[in-house]
Amino acid sequence: MKIAVIPARGGSKRIPKKNIREFAGKPIIAWPIEVALASQLFDKIIVSTDDDEIANIVETLGASAPFRRQSDLADDFADTKSVVVNAIKELSLSDDSSADVCCIYPTSVFLTAELLVKGLKNLSSASFSFAMTNLDPVFLRSFTQTEEGRVKMLFPENYSVRTQDLPKIFSDAAQFYWGNVRSWQSDKPVIGPDSVGVFIDSSRAQDIDTEQQWLSAEAKFLKQRKGQLRG
Repeated sequence: MKIAVIPARGGSKRIPKKNIREFAGKPIIAWPIEVALASQLFDKIIVSTDDDEIANIVETLGASAPFRRQSDLADDFADTKSVVVNAIKELSLSDDSSADVCCIYPTSVFLTAELLVKGLKNLSSASFSFAMTNLDPVFLRSFTQTEEGRVKMLFPENYSVRTQDLPKIFSDAAQFYWGNVRSWQSDKPVIGPDSVGVFIDSSRAQDIDTEQQWLSAEAKFLKQRKGQLRG
């Protein structure tokens, strides 16, 4: 069995009603739901939410919201893994070692079915699989500022290393996380030694946590879709 779990709480603060705000003509959560449906990978697409408005909307989009997430898992401090484990429990999948669960973020507007397929294939050799993107290696020469106004290198060993000699570095693209039920319920970190990344170009990765990031992502999304239609 393959289950998609989309965590979408109602209490987003920096962007009110973020998970159902209109993005390129649809509630933003509609875009990853459409991709999950188009992938034909999932037996169920579940939205974990504490909000009735979100639940009602996703029901019209082809997903379901069969339970309401408890309040302590819908605040600013709730972590993704705990939310997924809760969904596994609510769906009575705790004892189903054959079930694979993919957590998909509700703002994953650049997600594709191809990426989901690649992520699932990685589970044959890893506990978790997730989308990752490249970072500028110059970050390895970054620094902080002390209370006295002095600077402190985070990685002083890289101070004299040429940029072209710095190692490649990557970041979580915050799109999806595949794992078997047993892996989700274990103590293993979602991103750790037993995880495999699916690389995506930075042009298809975008944080959407501020109004400026929202506008930037929407402009980039519309531009990419226009290019796809022309092609």
